[in-house]
Amino acid sequence: MSRPQYAPLSLDDTPPLLGIAAWSGTGKTTLLESLLPRLTARGLRTAVIKHAHHGFDVDQPGKDSHRLRQAGATPMLVASRTRWAMMMETPEQEEADLAQLIEMLRPQRPDLILVEGFKAWPLPKLELYREALGKTLRVAEDPWIKAVASHPPLHVPAGVDWLDLDDLEAIAEWVAAWPSRWPEERVPRD
Repeated sequence: MSRPQYAPLSLDDTPPLLGIAAWSGTGKTTLLESLLPRLTARGLRTAVIKHAHHGFDVDQPGKDSHRLRQAGATPMLVASRTRWAMMMETPEQEEADLAQLIEMLRPQRPDLILVEGFKAWPLPKLELYREALGKTLRVAEDPWIKAVASHPPLHVPAGVDWLDLDDLEAIAEWVAAWPSRWPEERVPRD
């Protein structure tokens, strides 16, 4: 499992982190979309960092923020009464630096940061698995995977929880309990 070399994650002083790792097409974003309201209802302020494998843009060409970013503003922060967004050009990076992104979220003091993608980074993860996709299960090779949510049910290694991928309430309960488990679970399995 190689990844570009960045500063290692310091799991001691971060808000609780949980990666949502799966092959493309498994339903990571769909699951998060269903989980977030359930976590909010349980009183958790949950931040999400989402990895994109391609160039993307939240600016609209021709808008002031886009024009200023294209002109060299780095970062470019646009704000209104109801939201703000920051765009930062990182042409010198091979890949997004998760440690840097976590640092940007820390001042917001979330109860939990869910990380979609970044599956090769060393952080605790919930693996989503759908046998129908024909992809390999990663839990045997990644000691950071703490639970597997799958369809159909499958056997997982000792020390790994299994969750029914179709039982959103059970998954929400497991994820909602993660911040209380964080102090003991922020290390890889033996």
